Amino acid sequence: MMRLALHTWTLDTTPLAEVLRIAAATGWDAVELRRIDFVRAGKQGQSQADVVALVRDSGMPVSAVGAELGWMFASGDERGRLLTVFEESCQAAAALDAPLVMSPVDMGSGSRAQAVARIRELGDLAADHGRRLTLEFQSQAAQINSLQAVRELLAEADHPAVGLLLDTYHLERSGLHGAAFADVPVSEIFYVQFSDVPASGLAPGQTQDRLPPGEGVVPFAEIFALLDAMGYAGDASYEAPNPGAWVRPPEVVARRALLAARSFLPARPGRSVPEG
Repeated sequence: MMRLALHTWTLDTTPLAEVLRIAAATGWDAVELRRIDFVRAGKQGQSQADVVALVRDSGMPVSAVGAELGWMFASGDERGRLLTVFEESCQAAAALDAPLVMSPVDMGSGSRAQAVARIRELGDLAADHGRRLTLEFQSQAAQINSLQAVRELLAEADHPAVGLLLDTYHLERSGLHGAAFADVPVSEIFYVQFSDVPASGLAPGQTQDRLPPGEGVVPFAEIFALLDAMGYAGDASYEAPNPGAWVRPPEVVARRALLAARSFLPARPGRSVPEG
């Protein structure tokens, strides 16, 4: 049964400790952490170990830990910094029993051969920590902006610890509607992120307009049914940054999104929907 995780970007203006409390109180199965959660804690004098302890004490499972993007085409000192950051994300994921380190592709463009080599390099680093890397294409990226493009890179890299992240928002914004990923073997899909796409008002480069399932154009019943039929047994993380949501009570935002997501899941014995 697919677990539903609350991505911390969805409640971006809410302190992490409160996000963890809200996730548990509203019935989410897990949380997804971002790299910035650790960076913000560091600016407040907290170490990575302090964040790990906070999350552990909350009792919330972690579906994935995010890494910083930019490592595909970086060079020199920046490349070294990003590799260090990635390894720290792997360490955090291992400490929290999170199976995945998540990273978007680079937003810019560069050498395809270099991108493939970097995927293999980070796959090795993830495997060294007993984790797997899940890679997300970005619909607004300059180069790797489609499902086909990222699948081609992953196929060329051919690393057992690196797989695909499907994000319903980026699928829709790239022109793939509904079950358009039906030909992707489930063995390639390591992770799912979801949110809805507004029916109007989309702007190039703008991705902080995401909505709960059912409030936009993404056919969630079709997508969740397909994932179920494929036998996908990983996690699905609700990643919905939206300034309009950040000014509302975060517990209301979290509960409303979970109710919406669960309403589209295929029926399963024992699956309940929280009241609210």
